[in-house]
Amino acid sequence: MPTADAQFAQHPLEEIVLGRQLYYDSILSGSRTVSCATCHHPRFATSDGVSLGLGDGGHGLGLARIADPDNPPEQRIPRNAPAMFNLGAREFTRFFHDGRLEADASRPTGLRTPLGADMERGFASALAAQAMFPVLSGDEMAGHYSENDVAQAVRQGVLTGEGGAWSILSQRIEAIPDYRAQFDATIGTRPIRFADIANMIAAFVAFEWRADDSPFDAFLREGVPLPDAAARGMRLFYGDAGCARCHAGQFQTDHGFHAIGMPQIGPGKAARFERHNRDLGRMRVTGRAGDAYRFRTPSLRNIAHTAPYGHAGSHATLEAVLRHHLDPVASLMSYDATQAILPGAAFDDDLAIINDPDEIARIAAANELAPMVLGEREVADLLAFLEALTDARGLHGRLGVPQTVPSGLPVDQ
Repeated sequence: MPTADAQFAQHPLEEIVLGRQLYYDSILSGSRTVSCATCHHPRFATSDGVSLGLGDGGHGLGLARIADPDNPPEQRIPRNAPAMFNLGAREFTRFFHDGRLEADASRPTGLRTPLGADMERGFASALAAQAMFPVLSGDEMAGHYSENDVAQAVRQGVLTGEGGAWSILSQRIEAIPDYRAQFDATIGTRPIRFADIANMIAAFVAFEWRADDSPFDAFLREGVPLPDAAARGMRLFYGDAGCARCHAGQFQTDHGFHAIGMPQIGPGKAARFERHNRDLGRMRVTGRAGDAYRFRTPSLRNIAHTAPYGHAGSHATLEAVLRHHLDPVASLMSYDATQAILPGAAFDDDLAIINDPDEIARIAAANELAPMVLGEREVADLLAFLEALTDARGLHGRLGVPQTVPSGLPVDQ
């Protein structure tokens, strides 16, 4: 059983307010059409409500997001948009489904990132650093090949330093008087660096979506009894069902990586030059064959509201993904892809892996979970406990969505 309290990063209010504006401002995307909130919106419990989203080249939110016929997305975003809850807690040091960005005190920047030695300094935390990598992704925020200055820099591999994609975006913010004045109050009058922008966004995320005031927390802190079904579910979760072997700690995650036979839909996580639709998960980071198909254990806070589930959003309901855990191989082999929630018109690669028996067999062979049997009441009790991990205030955020942002660009409400 976890302890009652966790340590959270604390930030000045002016940083939080500035970060809120930057978070909702599409000025930080190459074509000025996508903000952080496009894929992490409070309307969808800090995700986007779909299995795999549409980034640059899309309009709207959630399942209502459609492709721009004059500039359609090249592909879906390869992985499901994870929720943002409690990322300001100090135990969150690894980010993305494959953990490709993590705190590492042995590195000069204090971070291990895909940029390696090119990573810039000044990021206050791993949370700040991860918040800004989507702007370097053509599918997410940077844009299509050469359609804007950021996209062109990204495609040429000029990401950091003078003339890099981060520098271009920093100069955009610098040129807006309202932003410049707010940065004057937080960093002084020196030029705005991209790390400064990231640090402000991280301050907002840490404040806005802290979620540690659920019925479960009330039980831990004050002994407030859970409803009977949730109490039975908690005993199962931390007992015979074995959920806590991976979903451990204050936020029900061991921050580790596990292969549990999750189906993959969509384009997969491949480099531009690769001609496959596979997603090898953690193996793409470590290069170790034993890490194939392993993905980071998600936190379960507010989990009842963050559907769909899985690294590719393969399961539309919490009950479906819970039942998958009971027998991952059988579930994988019988997976019905019609439950996937995919906005816009179909892409040719939406079902490429699901229809590839050899790849399905490899995913199944990597599975770590042994089958187990639970009765219908036990499944219902576990679902009741997972519902008891909901913090209503954290679910909807504290400051809410701003009506306007300093760039003057539209804000998705």
